[in-house]
This record gives sequence, structure tokens and C-alpha cells, in this order.
Amino acid sequence: MTSTSISRRPWRRPPRKVRRALLWSTLVALLLVAQTLLVLLTLNYENVRAQERVEDFAGQVASELRRDVQRGLQSLQALLWHEPAPAQWRIDAGELLRARHALLRIERRNASFGIDDAVDTPYRAPVFSQLPRTAMGVEAELACTGARRTGTPMFSRTYFVPQPAGTGLEVLDVCIPVSTGVREPLYLVATLALSVLLEESMSPEQSRGHELSFIEGDGTRLARAGVPRGAGVYQAQRVIDLPGASLVLRVDSAEGSPRLIPNLATALVLGLSLALFAVVLLLLRDVRKRARAESALGEALAFRKAMEDSLITGLRARDLEGRITYVNPAFCAMVGFGAEELMDSNPPAYWPTERVEEYRVRQSQRLSSVRDRGDIQQGFETEFMRKNGERFPVVIYEAPLVDSVGKQKGWMSAVLDMSAQRRVEELSRQQQDRLQATARLATVGEMASLLSHELNQPLAAIASYATGSLNLIETPDDDTVGLLKQGLTRIAEQAERAGRVIKSVHDFVRRREQAREAISASQLIDAVMPLVRLQARKSGARIELDIPSPPPRVLADRTMVEQVLLNLTRNGIQAMETATPLAARVLTLRVRQTHPKWVSFSVLDAGPGIAPEVAERLFTPFFTTRSEGMGLGLSLCRTVIEQHGGALDFHVHGGADGGSTKGTEFVFTLPATDPSRNRGDAEVSGAKAVARPG
Repeated sequence: MTSTSISRRPWRRPPRKVRRALLWSTLVALLLVAQTLLVLLTLNYENVRAQERVEDFAGQVASELRRDVQRGLQSLQALLWHEPAPAQWRIDAGELLRARHALLRIERRNASFGIDDAVDTPYRAPVFSQLPRTAMGVEAELACTGARRTGTPMFSRTYFVPQPAGTGLEVLDVCIPVSTGVREPLYLVATLALSVLLEESMSPEQSRGHELSFIEGDGTRLARAGVPRGAGVYQAQRVIDLPGASLVLRVDSAEGSPRLIPNLATALVLGLSLALFAVVLLLLRDVRKRARAESALGEALAFRKAMEDSLITGLRARDLEGRITYVNPAFCAMVGFGAEELMDSNPPAYWPTERVEEYRVRQSQRLSSVRDRGDIQQGFETEFMRKNGERFPVVIYEAPLVDSVGKQKGWMSAVLDMSAQRRVEELSRQQQDRLQATARLATVGEMASLLSHELNQPLAAIASYATGSLNLIETPDDDTVGLLKQGLTRIAEQAERAGRVIKSVHDFVRRREQAREAISASQLIDAVMPLVRLQARKSGARIELDIPSPPPRVLADRTMVEQVLLNLTRNGIQAMETATPLAARVLTLRVRQTHPKWVSFSVLDAGPGIAPEVAERLFTPFFTTRSEGMGLGLSLCRTVIEQHGGALDFHVHGGADGGSTKGTEFVFTLPATDPSRNRGDAEVSGAKAVARPG
């Protein structure tokens, strides 16, 4: 490939993501460089300033030390202006020692450097208490030799003096010659503590931030002062020249190396820079977030539109005046009008023409009640009209339509077409009626054999009385009329007995659905007792009734509840036919008012109970444990009781529970009537209770 072909290759622009990454990388790099330079320059500036402060402080301390030493020399020379008596000299020397703490000892020496008199400072133990002065007098003698030669005060070199408790002091002597003119020269020698000199040269505030020390030329520290130890970062040295000696003063600041952000101004600049960068990042994030939000909003609007268009539930929005502002396609398909037709119509086109005024008043009342309460309007049922004039039932769920700031803008409604549900309910009701009729006829069929067995006795008695009457007619005598009358009376009684049995079955079969009525619990049980006793006699079972007096009254469909009682008693008697001894076959019917609003009926048998696997499917339609059963009895019983608002359940006694009473108890509840209405039945119930044993 030639260079010409390479140069002719078209330049390809980097992708947008790469360009954005390069831009932000450059911006971040520039920001880092600027911040780094700012920090470095600030650190250098802080270092220079700290060093300058230490240098200035060292100069101040050196000047103060020179002044202190000069004032001390003047005070010592004042002791030489006259020659007081030894006692007075000691007094004057003591006052000077009390005034200047750096002076540890003042001596008067003769021409041979012998000590004529000496006074120690009152603030501490004598400085030469550990070693005699003669052992430490070489430096003082050298200073006095120089002072005699020059005729001026002379300082000795510093030396170490041991102190009690293993400590020591670095001191120096100053020797002042005294020329009398007639006698041999005398000397005044004063011993100074270097550490005290340092302490008196600075204020307590200055001592908290610096460490002062006298050092030798090789850096060995002779004495120090100051509360903290120096950090060793910022140091300054000054040479203090004294006659005959030189002292090197070193000032060490307690301030360490400057921090990465040394002061508030730098922190503010760095913070503002970072804040600016953060603002840029937040702005970019906000722009990208806004773009994503707009995209998501568009997708959400499209999704909501698609969802509303695909719903089979009608949606309708209205303003505060009740005018339609929105309908979805399902609502339009439900009523047969287009969206424009519905929003332009007033009153709504789907209102039945004959009920427009009624709907207008009802809508005004309903919307005003929702506005006043501010709650959700529960579902209510009404009737709409299709475009072809067909009326159909609907259920409307309506709630306030609130905007993003919480202000109500209207009402939102969900409309359900109930036409199909009503058809299903009607079909279900018809099928339920057929099932109940079938079950009732099946019951009558089962009772037919019992009727034939029961009617044999009255019919046989009638035949016997008739035969006897015929025989009396053939051979009449004086008692024939009385005997015939007695026989005919017996025939009439047996015929009436047979008629009552037949009538009870006839009434049960011919009885149709009736409205619910207030009826006594004892009347319901008395109505089915003839048929129950027929079944009980055949099975050898006894019937026990447990009904309070006065009996409670219930609000029920008499025919259906009697069917329930008959089914439950028949099942209980059949359950005792095989596994229960004849003497133990007892069926108990009990009535109790368990609650002011409910009356409980229970049918308790003494059978073997119900197996767990059977109990799970006991109320399933067409499930039966008998070969001749249809499996509809208990299912219909539960349906009837639930239609009355009650409940049907069962309990197994004994068996696995270890109870003393065995058997199964079916319990159902019916709504009670007003308790005050039960008082009127007390006398009737009492009369029936007296007549029942016959």
C-alpha cells in the first residue's frame, strides 16, 4: 500500500460515545492538573510563610536575650558602685537574685580568684551543692583572667553542673573586674542558668508554639525551653555574641508540614472547583435523565394507549359538569356510538330516551355526593341503550379523577357490560330449579315404598272393620247398631290416618317456590316429621326433638328449608342402618338461637361418622357413597342455606377424637326475625308440645 493511497483514505469520524468519552477525559485531566498545581503552589507558599515566621521569631528571641543579658550586667555592676559592708552586700545581692531568676549565684573574689563571699538564689537549692565550687571554678577563673586583661566583663564557656535527683544544669559565668586603684583588683562572678534565660526571653503564648534551645557548633543541645517539642520542620538559628563567649540559639517550631489543604481559602477554592465540576456532572446527568424520562414517557403513553385500546372493560372520563371527555374503544363498541358522537352529545346518547330526566337527576345527586365526601363511589348497576335501541344492564365503578397536584378534574368510570352475566345467572337459576325438582321427585320415589308399608296397617284395619260390619249385618241382633257404629267410626279413623300420610307427601310434591316468610322453627320441623317418622320406623330409629319454648322464628323459604331438613334427617337415619345397634339409633333435631340475628338447626345421628377422604368431597355435586343416590342432596342443601345468607357445616363426633358421643352433626343457620315477634308463638308451641306425645 503506497503513501498516496493512505493519504487518500477518507477520514472516519469517531463514534459519538468515543467523542463524549474523550471530551470528558480531557475535562477531567485539565481539572486534575489545575487542582494539583493549586495544591502544590499553596503548599510551597505555606512552607515559605512558616519558615519566615520562625526566622522572625528567632530574631526577636535573640534580641530579647541580648537585652536580658545586658540588663543583667548592669544590675551586677550596680553592686560595684560603692563598697558596702559585707552584710549590706549580701542583702543587695539577695535582692538582685530575687529580681532576676536567671542568676543562680553571685560571688566576690579576691585577686587570687579566691571566694570572699557568695550568695545563692532563694528559688532553688544551691547550684554547687553536689560538687564543690572549687571543682568547677576553672571556667570562672579563665573568664576573670580575660576580664582583668581587658578591664571589661567577660563570659566563660558553658559547662554542666550536676544537680540532685540525677539532673543537671548548663550554666555559664560572667566575671566583672573591680579596679580600686590602691588595692589589688577584685572580681564579681555571677552564674547564669541557660534554660532560665531562654524561658524569660519569650512569653507563655510564644512558648506553646516553639521550642528554644542553646546548641553547640555540632548541634548538641545544651539547654531548652518551651512546652512542646519542635517538629523539626521549620527551624532557625541565631548566634548571640557575648564578651568572651558565643551562644547559638535554635528555634524549632511545633508546626509540622502543611496539610494537603493547608488553609480555608485553599479549601474553598478546591471546593468551588469540585462543586463546579459536580454541577457540570449533575447538569449532564439531568439532561440525560430528562431525555430518558421523555423517551420513557413516550413509551408509557404509547403503552397506555395500546392497553386502553385492548381492554374489554369500558372506560369513561367526565369533567366536573358531567360532560364526557374521554372514552376507550371498548366503551364505544359496548354502546355502538363513536367517540366523537359520545363527547358531543348532551345528554349522553346511551341514556334510554324514556329515562333521561331520571338519569340526569340521579347523576347530579351522585356526583355531588362524591364531591362532598371525596371518597370512591362503589359500583352501582344501571341500564344503558345501544345505538340500535337495545337496552342492556351495566355496572359502573366511579372514582374522582385527580391531577398531579391533587386537584380533582372530574370522574373516571369503569363500565362493565352485564348482559352475558345476566344470561348465565338466569340459566343457572333455571338449572338450579330443575335440580331441586329432580331431587324432590327422587325423594318422593324413595318415600313411595315407605308409604306402601305404612298404609298397609290402616288399610288392613279398614278391611277388618268392614268385614266385621258385613258379618254383623248378616246376623243382626240387639247390639248390631252399636257395633256397626263403632266399626264405622274405626274405619273413618283409619281412613283419616291414611289420608294424613298421603297428604303430607302430596303437599310436599305439589308445593312450589314461595317468597320468604317469617315462620316458627317448630312449624318447619312439624311439617317434615310425618315423612321423617316413616323412615325412622322402617329403620328402627328414634327421633328426639330439642326445641326451646318459645321456639325462635326465622325468615326463610319454607319449601326449600323443609327439603333441607328432610335430606339431612334421611341421611342421618340411613347412616345408622348398618353399623349402629338398634338400641343406639337415635336421631336428634336441635334448634338454638346462637345469635340475635341467627338461628341454628342441627341434625345429630349416632352413626359411624364420615371418613376424611369422603369429608373433602362431601358437598361436591354428583358425589355419593350410595349406589342408589344421585349425589345432589347435600350440594343443594348448602346452596339453599347460602341463598338465605346462612352456612351449612358438619362435625364428626367420637372416633379419632375420642369423644363419648359418636356420629355426625350437620349444622346450618338461618336469619332470625324480630325477637318481639316470637312471643306470640309461646302459647301455640306449648299446646303443640302437649299434644305431640300422642
